[in-house]
Amino acid sequence: MVQLKISAVFMRGGTSRAIFFREADLPPDQAARDRIVLAAMGSPDSYGRQLDGMGGGISSLSKVAIIGSPTRLDADVNYTFGQVGVTDALVDYKGTCGNISSAVGPYAIDEGLVKPPQSGLAAIRIHNTNTQKIIVARVPVQDGQAVVEGDFVLPGVSGTGARIALEFLDPGGAVTGKLLPTGEPQEVLEIPGAGPLTASVVDATNPVVFVRAADLGLQGTEHPEAIDRDTELTARLERIRATAAVRIGLAADIEGAGRTSQAVPKIALVAAPRTYRDLSGNEVRAESTDVCARVMSMGKAHRAFALTAAMCLAVAARIPGTVVQAMVGPSAAADPSADIRIGHPSGVLPVAASVRGGHAEKVVVYRTARRLMEGFIRVPARVLLEG
Repeated sequence: MVQLKISAVFMRGGTSRAIFFREADLPPDQAARDRIVLAAMGSPDSYGRQLDGMGGGISSLSKVAIIGSPTRLDADVNYTFGQVGVTDALVDYKGTCGNISSAVGPYAIDEGLVKPPQSGLAAIRIHNTNTQKIIVARVPVQDGQAVVEGDFVLPGVSGTGARIALEFLDPGGAVTGKLLPTGEPQEVLEIPGAGPLTASVVDATNPVVFVRAADLGLQGTEHPEAIDRDTELTARLERIRATAAVRIGLAADIEGAGRTSQAVPKIALVAAPRTYRDLSGNEVRAESTDVCARVMSMGKAHRAFALTAAMCLAVAARIPGTVVQAMVGPSAAADPSADIRIGHPSGVLPVAASVRGGHAEKVVVYRTARRLMEGFIRVPARVLLEG
């Protein structure tokens, strides 16, 4: 049987990659659309490599962005994010991705979906349909095209690039409708087979369950490979994540959380600042960070730090009583306008969060993005006949 030919662009956004589709090029039927996305990515793959598609075998390299005409008067484009399972036939639309969000503005400019200035900064208002929130991307432009080269260093990405500022407006309650989905800054979760554990569940850009690394016998500076090798630990982290998913209404039971809500909530380990070495072997001094953290994504330890989780962490650091706020170093704690500097496996990520009176006003982060390939995705035509 022949293959379908679908226009697509392959882009890096921050420390992730995704296939970008125009919504008009995909079928309106959601099931058929998901089958195309899965085939394009090479999922499900029991070997975990996605060799028969564009995926890279880990969650940060198994993503899709669908861009369409705006359905809100205050937006320039619609952006729908899909987290694609590697070994499972699942496209999860429950949350969003901050890294891929950084590529939406450049994509919209270069595709002619918006009219930027000839030079300077273009402010692209993005309606994220997953969360119903607005993201403002400030993209440098030259001769009407998105600038790629610059001197901004993004830990986890080799070289430098043009800095893109992302403002996530009113990020609280993006998925659950509440900044604190449980109603409290922290509480004790009863984890099956493991007993009680203190955690904070915060929903800002995406819901995240935060736990103290020390409560799991960890330092919070472990390398991702070490975490992934410890199957007992990863299984325990998944039980904690699934318990939180049930607690905040994203899954009916713990088993269901693993099937239907793999991408959210994420689970992050936090610890007080301490010196460690990042994945490139460079020393990260304790005084250069405000908190050390590690995050899991689709069952694997993230090689950098998922951007939406980082933004949620920065918001949590500004909420009195959370386990994150208790870990933050004295300099950031003393200045509510200061960046929260997150020590993660690939270096240090600063995130600015504005929280007033229990309301998250906005989060600002900086990324780089680049168009890697454009043309057509090929998928077997049979995917439209299945279902």
